[in-house]
Order: sequence, then C-alpha cells, then structure tokens
Amino acid sequence: MIKKLFILLLAIFSAGVFSSCNDYLESDKYFKDRTTIEAVFTDRDRTEQWLAYAYSFLKNQCADVVSKDAGTSSHCFADDMYYGDRDIAYDPKEGSQLSYNKFKLGEYNENEFNEVWPRCYKGIYQASVFIHNIDMNPTMTPEERLDYKGQARFVRAYFYWLLLRKYGPIPLMPDEGVDYTQSYDQIATPRSSYEEVADFISAEMVQAAKELQYLKRMDNENIARPTKGAALATRAYALIFAASPLANGNNDEFAQALVDDQGRRLLSPEYNEEKWAKAAAACKDVMELGVYELYHASFSSSDNGPQDRPTIVPPSDNNFSTKIWPNGWKDIDPFKSYRNLFSGDVSAVDNPELIFSRINNTTDGDYAIEALVLHQMPRDFGGWNTHGLTQKMCDAYYMNNGSDCPGKDKEIGRGDGSQRLTGFTTKEDVEKGLYKPLSENVSLQYANREPRFYASVAYNGAVWNYMSRTEPNDRNRQTFYYRGLGNGFMNSPFHLRTGIGIMKFVNPEDSPGNIRKKPEPAIRYADILLLYAEALNELDGTYNIPSWDESMTYTISRNKEEMQKGIHPVRIRAGLPDYTETQYANKDELRKALKRERMIELMGEGKRYYDLRRWKDAPVEEALQIYGCNVVMDETHRNEFHVPIAIYNLPSTFSPKMYFWPIRHDELKHNKRLTQNPGWTMYD
Repeated sequence: MIKKLFILLLAIFSAGVFSSCNDYLESDKYFKDRTTIEAVFTDRDRTEQWLAYAYSFLKNQCADVVSKDAGTSSHCFADDMYYGDRDIAYDPKEGSQLSYNKFKLGEYNENEFNEVWPRCYKGIYQASVFIHNIDMNPTMTPEERLDYKGQARFVRAYFYWLLLRKYGPIPLMPDEGVDYTQSYDQIATPRSSYEEVADFISAEMVQAAKELQYLKRMDNENIARPTKGAALATRAYALIFAASPLANGNNDEFAQALVDDQGRRLLSPEYNEEKWAKAAAACKDVMELGVYELYHASFSSSDNGPQDRPTIVPPSDNNFSTKIWPNGWKDIDPFKSYRNLFSGDVSAVDNPELIFSRINNTTDGDYAIEALVLHQMPRDFGGWNTHGLTQKMCDAYYMNNGSDCPGKDKEIGRGDGSQRLTGFTTKEDVEKGLYKPLSENVSLQYANREPRFYASVAYNGAVWNYMSRTEPNDRNRQTFYYRGLGNGFMNSPFHLRTGIGIMKFVNPEDSPGNIRKKPEPAIRYADILLLYAEALNELDGTYNIPSWDESMTYTISRNKEEMQKGIHPVRIRAGLPDYTETQYANKDELRKALKRERMIELMGEGKRYYDLRRWKDAPVEEALQIYGCNVVMDETHRNEFHVPIAIYNLPSTFSPKMYFWPIRHDELKHNKRLTQNPGWTMYD
C-alpha cells in the first residue's frame, strides 16, 4: 500500500490553503502529478494539503444545513419554509433546475442534484488514507499527529453521518479504503443496516474524541476544525436518529422493502427502548464537557439604534422573570440573544453555543448564508424577495406569555375554536409604546409574540433596517407585501407566495451588496439540549450507560429535572415560561411540545426536513395544504390580505419514497451489491 502510487488530487478548498505551494504541487498539474505516499506524509505541507482536500468535500452539495436555493440543497425547506425563485420549467439554455414544485412533489429523478454520494465517498477515501499514514510524519509532534488523525477520523465519520441522514443505510467501506485498481466486482460492497452505520459513526466519533486535542478551538485560523465536542455531538445525532421511529421498530411497507442484496432488512422492525437511553447519554456527554452554553445578550435600557434597542421585557411568569441568567431572563435581552446568534454580531470564536461549523477558517463566514439573506431581502434595493414562511410556521411561534396565538392552525383543522385577531396598529399605539416592536398599520395577528418571532419573521409591515446605507431615507424601511407595491404580488418569481417573509440570519446593517459574514450553525448546543430532553421523554425504564470515555456511568431515565436541563435554557433564552406540569407528566404531550420547540428554535437551519422523516411525521405534515396571506389583495383590502388562504402554487405532498434520497444509477452500476431505496428505479 505504501509503495503504491496515488494521484494527489488538488481541488482547491480555499485559495489561502494552497497559496504557498511550490511548482511540484501547483494546481495546473491537477490529475498529472504523481507521488508516493511517503513523499506526501513525510512532508508537512503536503500532509496538511491532503487533509484539506478531505475537508473540501464538506462544502457545496454536502453543505445542506442552510441553503439559498435548490441547486445547492433543498433540505432547508420542509413544511416551514419555501423558496419561489425556481418554480420554472426545464430550460434547455439553463439546463435542468430543481424547482420548489419539483422538489416538493418528489418529481426529481435518481441522477439529478445528487452529488452528495460520490463527494462523501471521495472524502471518506481521502480521510482513510490520511488516518493510516499520518503517523509516519517526522515533522510533527506526537500531539499534532494525534490531533490531525482525530480530525481526519471525524471528517470520515461525518461524511458517513451525512450519507446516513440523506440516503439511509449505506455501505461501510473497509477501514483502509478501497483499492480502486481492482474490478468493480471485487470491490462491490453491500449496504449496512441503519443501526450498524449509526454504531460505526458512534464508535469512530468516540475514537476521534480521544485523538482530538482540543475541547474548543479558540482562534479564527482553526475555528472550523473539529473538536472533542463536535465529535461527541455528531455521535449523539447519529444515535438519536437510530433511536427514532423511522429506524427503530419500523415495520411498515417502506421498511419491509428496504433490504440489502441478500434480502436482509436494513431498518430494524424490533423496537429497542435502550437506543433512546444511549442517545440521551451521548447528549449528556456533550453537556458534561462543560465548554458550551447558550449565547445570551445582556439586558439593555439604552436606545442606540437597531443594534441596541431597549429590551422588550416578557410578561412576568413569577418564575424565570424573577431570576438572573442562566436560571431566568431578568438580566438578559431574549430578542437580541436569539437574533445576534445568527446575524453575524457574534463571531464563531466568541459564540459559546457553536459546536461545529463548516465555514472557511480565513473568513469566519459562509457564502450559502450570505446568499440566503439576499434571497430573503425585499426587492427595494436588489434583494430576491423569494424565501418565505408558511402560515403553519408563523402560527408555531408562541405569544409572549407562552400561550398559542388566537386562531392557530385553524385552516388546517387543528384549531382550538379561537379566531384570528383583526385590526391593525395605529400611530397612537406606536407613540404610546404599545405592541413593541411593531410599527403602525401592522396586523394585530403579529402583536405580542415571543422574541424569536420578531428575530425570525419578516411579517407584513416589518422594518428592514439597511443601516449600512449612507442615505437616511434608505434606512429603516417598513416593507409591505400588498399587491401593487414594490414587494407585493407580481407576475414573476420575485414575490412572497404566502406574504410572510424571513428575517432570521439578517443583520440590521445588511443590505444587498453589503451582507455581513455569518458562521453556519451546523451543530449548536441548543440542538443538543433539545435532543437530550426528547430522548429522555421516550423512556419508561432506567438504564445505566457509561460515558464516552468510561470515566463515569450515567443513570438514564425519564426524569423531570433532567429533562428540564435540556428544556429550561432554551425556554429561558426565548423569554418564555416553563412547560406545564400536565405536559411534563404526559409523554405524548411533552413530545408534541418538544417537536414544536425544535420547529421554532431551529427554523431555517436545515433540521426540520430530517426531523419530520425520522419521526415518521412527514406523511402528514408535508402533505398538509400550505396556507398564507391572500397576496392578490392590495392595500385597500388589507383585512382580506390577512385572512389565510390556501397557496396552491406551493404544492404539498409526500410519498414513502421521499423518506430517503435516491441513489444515482451510475453508483448502482459500479457496485453490483448496492440496492436502491424503495420507490426509485434501478437502471436500464
């Protein structure tokens, strides 16, 4: 193996990584230069370049946490968000484009927009070679070699995690990699079961955590490199997916049809509660590191513009409202605590909540998020005005006292009999300081909502600040989506289908052409806390589970105080009261509450699409008719505008084949032992 010649692929991860390469490794010799493994792994620069290339496959098609459009990834859009800039037919000049309609109806085919599979396996191979050869490098200290090995092991396991989440059970390749000089028949590998893949990821992430030398990276140069916490958090994710209904006790027709080439079931038909306990313990491992906490902004009474408005104090709950952080919200600003987390005001290095991000080390930002913001922005100064929220997502946000908004989910048959509020804010209301932060002429449906609502929702009449604009009249622009106005309905893709926009990831300084860089929240601590509470809630028994490093043993059970360790920080940061005793006492009710909490807290972060599938909720939730404002109404019919109607140009349906993405035909041809996901075709 060591003497074998390998092609050193030099695709550029970032320009800075390769700026010092000598002629021997210049990119114009791509696919031409050949070198022995010894020559690579006894040279520090080439060793680092090999690892950088393994990292490079995490970008582009694999970066499906947040997305500007379907061409990058559609998995940010489930029943909460939509995009409207690509609902067009095939254009021979532009080539095939994955429109929202095509994506939502499952009309994409096996070979379209499907680069994640080959990219991940290339990354797996690259990382495997690195793991097996880094120890020969004489230019690094033992600690450096071990940390680099841990990074490569993390990357390899993370690729498997991305594959498992998107395609379901996938082949686990030999640890040393595959000798591609052999024939396809010789290297053909069957799919492993979902549980086997999750257990492999778990074991590899534990080993990576032992090898990685850092709990947290403390400088911009290394912030995107994985840490012990990143490894353990990804492990927790894999285990909780394996514990969820799609892969644990699934005996429906889809699960029966998902088999390997020998007919072996790949989704477990037998339910095993202990999987939830192991997932909870994995979350506990992250919590016990003691290096993560939820970001929070301090209470403020000053008024220094959009970046520093006086804190809007939530209504008293006689509990959290009387205590200081982290036990209450008395001394924090819940709105800014949530907004600043995504607006770029908090760098990746300074964010105590960020566990893993796939940003470039040198820029502290992610292009996909910048483009996402541009697609969210109104047309006033060149935004795309195409990404919006469904009425169901808008309704999911609580009132500021923790109650449901009046008329919640009325149109989809889940209402409690209450009616939606009518009326609008007035100039007098604003002058009296009522309904903060609403301006005048805004529907009272948007009044008195929880802080995350105002940090995330660009409702009709919301203010876009554009504070980087030099002309005062260009700043703090109240934007309406009525027909006939610049951002309202028009015969083009550039209007909001539901009349409800998105403000999350937007900074008050942002304007088209001047959007602040923001780190991608691939995994953050709030996510892990909610997963911990979810896993505990599913338990009836008590389990003793060793910690990742076997230094202690956890007693895992459905314990209210333990569940609150996951729930309280998220609710407090949001300025909301605790769940009721009735919810805590009832497993089904708490499950509903936690699903809703994830829907709100993680909106726009690419988690909802996969959550709905692992819970097996997608057949219902993704098939419900999408509702929104009546956008064909003009300003003189503003009452009618705010009466939700069905949005028929945003189709919604779900078929079982959409649980997992299809495998490309050429991959099936290359691996004769590979089976297709149910509902999709093999090849001619």
